[in-house]
Amino acid sequence: MGTNERLRRAMHRANLDIGGLAAGAEVSTKTVERWIAGTAPYPRTRYRVAAILHEEESYLWPESTNTASLAGAEVVATYPRRSEVPRHLWMELLRAAQRDVDLLAFAGLFLTEEHPEWLDTLAAKASAGVRVRLLLGDPDGTQLAARDGEYRIGGGVAGRVAAVRSAYEQRMPDSAELRLHDTPLYNSIYRFDDDMIVNVHAYGVLAAHTPVLHLRRIDGRYFHTYVESYERVWASARPAPTTVEA
Repeated sequence: MGTNERLRRAMHRANLDIGGLAAGAEVSTKTVERWIAGTAPYPRTRYRVAAILHEEESYLWPESTNTASLAGAEVVATYPRRSEVPRHLWMELLRAAQRDVDLLAFAGLFLTEEHPEWLDTLAAKASAGVRVRLLLGDPDGTQLAARDGEYRIGGGVAGRVAAVRSAYEQRMPDSAELRLHDTPLYNSIYRFDDDMIVNVHAYGVLAAHTPVLHLRRIDGRYFHTYVESYERVWASARPAPTTVEA
């Protein structure tokens, strides 16, 4: 057993001394000193300390972490259909977000239609410094037309995208970023800091009728897969023009 340099350096990056981490983790300074010396905290305390330091438990204590259990713990809930996700959950996650709100969909019109406070709350978050990034389907690309043909709804997908895009453009501050993507939508992704709603799509079935995962970042092996996917789509998307074409 030797000094836990990862923990010590994470404390330094977080600008926390022994007393500060002890206060945040609700333990004694002697306990923190033992952690730095190489003793691992109990599992529940490991999670709390990792959250305080914005690090992964598996990084701070690689020999003590059951990565299989942590990965499974990231799945907070599953729902057979998006329509069965508790209605209040979407707004609760949005209100709690302090750093990142990311959306990837073709339209995601249900958020603005079913939640009257969505646009104002999202705009307030962006104005307060939360990074807000919105990825909607590109009307000039091929994927919207393909999805429309798949659903057999005669142009309805493009119409939904135009409606929701107009709503965001009218209500969001300049700090919110909106891009248009032309990628196959394997999943719709809705991220709120360390919580994420993933709507898993199935060919020929409307998104409201396909399964949903509610993930919460712990180990990251579920969560980071979708973060990487989002970032790849974001990098390939084009900035939206300032107005919706007539």
